[in-house]
Amino acid sequence: MAELGEGSGSHAHGKKGPVRAKKQSTRVDMTPMVDLAFLLLTFFVLTSTFSKPKTMEITFPVPPPPGSPKPEMNVNGHTFLLTKDNRVFWYSGEFKEVPKNGLPATELTEVKFGEDLNKLLLDKNDLIEQSIKEYKKQRLNKEIDDSTYRKLAVEAKGSPKAPFFVIKADDKAVYKNLIDLIDEFNICNIGKYAVTDIMISEVNLLNQATSK
Repeated sequence: MAELGEGSGSHAHGKKGPVRAKKQSTRVDMTPMVDLAFLLLTFFVLTSTFSKPKTMEITFPVPPPPGSPKPEMNVNGHTFLLTKDNRVFWYSGEFKEVPKNGLPATELTEVKFGEDLNKLLLDKNDLIEQSIKEYKKQRLNKEIDDSTYRKLAVEAKGSPKAPFFVIKADDKAVYKNLIDLIDEFNICNIGKYAVTDIMISEVNLLNQATSK
């Protein structure tokens, strides 16, 4: 509260003279303001939502134990190779440095981030994408609930018919490209992918492709 204090007038101590205006001093009590500040601080602390750390799930394949049989050919698999200048190359199936079993040696195809990459992933994942769209339609029509839809979508992404993607990068690639590629996988409903080390033969083929 503000208080007003009156000073002595011109007639103090019995002296005569011209009439002067009374002097007034103001004192502001800041106690209510401090209480209000603490109340506001408490309100914002209790109602604010603190930022949560964002994580991204990445699958790293476990190396096979020594003496284990050679894994089967990567028939339904596709490999992406990341390198400098935001360039991405890919190939399908097993990597063949030289022609093998009547099949030509592996050749790399370049794809650009954005619409081209999105179209490629949707084309390779078309069967799973159509299944998930059908599940979404059933959910909108109230034929299935949300929990059932999520379960069916996860099963579709992990089905044997779903394509498998492998991401590899040389020492010239940047981390941002890896994150962007995984984001595209999530957008295109791709659930089977892994990040692994690049082979020397793949590096040599990548160097040939970037030198052109």
